[in-house]
Amino acid sequence: MKQLKEDMSLSIRARYPLLYLVTSEEARAEEILQEIAQSSRKDLFTWSLSQGLVPSKDGGPDCNEPESILKHIEASDKKAIFVLRDFHPFLEKEIVLRRLRDLISNLKKSYKTVVLVSPVMKIPPELEKDITVFDLPLPDPKELTAVLNRLLAPYRDSDKVKIDLPPELLEKVVQATLGLTRNEAENVFAKALITGRQFGWDDLPSIIEEKKQLIRKSGILDFIGLSTQLNQVGGLDKLKGWLAERGRAFSVKARDYGLPEPKGLLMLGVQGCGKSLAAKAIAAEWNLPLLRLDVGKIFDSFVGSSEDNMRKAIHQAEAMSPTILWLDEIEKGFSGIQSSGSVDSGTTARIFATFLTWMQEKTKPVFVIATANNVEDLPPELLRKGRFDEIFFIDLPKEGERAKIFDIHIRLKKRDPKKFDVAALAKAADQFSGAEIEQAILSAMYRAYAEDREFTTEDVAQEIGRTVPLAVTMKEKVQYLRDWAKHRARPAS
Repeated sequence: MKQLKEDMSLSIRARYPLLYLVTSEEARAEEILQEIAQSSRKDLFTWSLSQGLVPSKDGGPDCNEPESILKHIEASDKKAIFVLRDFHPFLEKEIVLRRLRDLISNLKKSYKTVVLVSPVMKIPPELEKDITVFDLPLPDPKELTAVLNRLLAPYRDSDKVKIDLPPELLEKVVQATLGLTRNEAENVFAKALITGRQFGWDDLPSIIEEKKQLIRKSGILDFIGLSTQLNQVGGLDKLKGWLAERGRAFSVKARDYGLPEPKGLLMLGVQGCGKSLAAKAIAAEWNLPLLRLDVGKIFDSFVGSSEDNMRKAIHQAEAMSPTILWLDEIEKGFSGIQSSGSVDSGTTARIFATFLTWMQEKTKPVFVIATANNVEDLPPELLRKGRFDEIFFIDLPKEGERAKIFDIHIRLKKRDPKKFDVAALAKAADQFSGAEIEQAILSAMYRAYAEDREFTTEDVAQEIGRTVPLAVTMKEKVQYLRDWAKHRARPAS
């Protein structure tokens, strides 16, 4: 924000005639321009099609049309900044465009500056050489903290509302709203306050859930709710330990200590062994929004649109940081890179290159989680050191881990695991993945429900006996994956 003020102020003092500020937050934009106007001892006027010139002063009633406001600016002898709201549709009119181009030479010889404020950037080719574009960044943590404190101030001594905001929680709450506009953040804070009549740790998931609205508007990323806890993932003890070490690394305290934000994690493994489940659980454990990037949504039939979609997805993930960006089965999303030049004119290769460069150079705290089943389909560039903090291999669960998985799934079905011989089931389900264990329980439940009774250990055991696990049917592939990971990845359990 400070840099934007300095850059715009310098441009105005240097008599740049036409500035374009891209933002949907008109109020924040005009607050900044008001500060710049005061520091440079200039007046500030705003114009819109609905309200005309404000304050009107000598503008009069004839300034309600785009042509008339340009005439007025040209005739004015004031030292002033003229803010034109949502002026971009009128740039398509030939007479307006011509009058604006005529005005530019006048502005260069005066102490007047025109600033176009609009949520979209539309610049006709005729203006490209005379216009300077600025982007208003979304509110930073300092500004969001001020918004929250201003909202909570009337309630701090109230008996009706309980406010428990230690510094660590305050930082987490502010982090949860990064990527929202000031109005959106204020609405989220107000909703959390009204819903529970308190403000504490329990409000974090609901604040993060509110970001779902922001994601739905883009259509490229999917927002995944915080529904899975890490204790609902059986086994993977080494992975859980690694995650626990890095869970607090998204804080200011970690930056002061000298630690950078964690970059990301690549999880390779046998299908159905909990990679996707772990990705969801990590977001819930760290109280960070989870965004899933579906590479299929990136591709577009129009030339250049696919690359633009990837840049938009990256920009949105960074705007909401700290956040987690999840690419499920990444090898399928970026398959065909080697033949991209002859198959799709290099589109896949360019998108992949954009993504890799961003992963290497990103400065915003976006933790990338990638999952993969077929290691031979992974591009070598993705596995280079520096892309991810760590590569974990998730193997089939061992007997003790299978027992935990049975325990978890039986509890999730609202049954008491003590009424089942979990140890015997874990032993019988040798070479079963977590997904196959869940399916065996579901099949047993279907059979018992059809017979109007409760399902038992014997029902589950029968389903296990009927199932040929993937590790058996795809034995060679599973062994290849294990051999590859032996010296190239850390075991997750």
